[in-house]
Amino acid sequence: MPTKVLLVDDHAIIRQGLSSLLEKQPDIEVVGGVEDGREALDAVRKLAPNLVIMDISMPNLNGIDATRKIVEEISGVKVIALSIHSSRRFVAEMLRAGASGYILKDCLFDELIEAIKTVLGGGIYLSPKITDIVLDDYVQRLSKQCQSDGSALSDREREVLQLLAEGKSTKQIALSLHVSTKTIESNRRSIMDKLGINSVAELTKYAVREGLTPLES
Repeated sequence: MPTKVLLVDDHAIIRQGLSSLLEKQPDIEVVGGVEDGREALDAVRKLAPNLVIMDISMPNLNGIDATRKIVEEISGVKVIALSIHSSRRFVAEMLRAGASGYILKDCLFDELIEAIKTVLGGGIYLSPKITDIVLDDYVQRLSKQCQSDGSALSDREREVLQLLAEGKSTKQIALSLHVSTKTIESNRRSIMDKLGINSVAELTKYAVREGLTPLES
């Protein structure tokens, strides 16, 4: 049985290029490609892939939170992050979310294949370019446990924060998340209280800084 792969990236040319290359592998079947984390959740439920190749900075729901939800909800699905980001924050957050691999978009295709084989074999694959970053991060965590302010937010609050930062109205967010506008208003007040932030503009800056939403492209 071939390995079923789902591609998640907000750039169509990336999805098309990866799909073309992966489909040439005799043991891989690309079952779909979607452009954001929320679509990824729906696609994983419908298509039952063995592996998700996940971008990080995407609209509507970023790759970190999408990975967390996929790993928590659907047993056995592996996630490999494929990102332009090499900073400690992004790598650590993606691994904490449950990703089994992290490689950079400037890697060769052979490295992606190696990552896929490693992850499907039960291992963890990290791009050589970021291994030192990750090791340094874990050494620091052994001496001092520290978490970002965003860790105080619930999963729902993180979703609401991302959508607020992307300019969605309270009504639009409520419709997207299938809740009432009063619930979203309550979430917004809670987010602001927890983060000590008093304006949507500052919330937007925070969301971009913490990797919850992409910079404008």
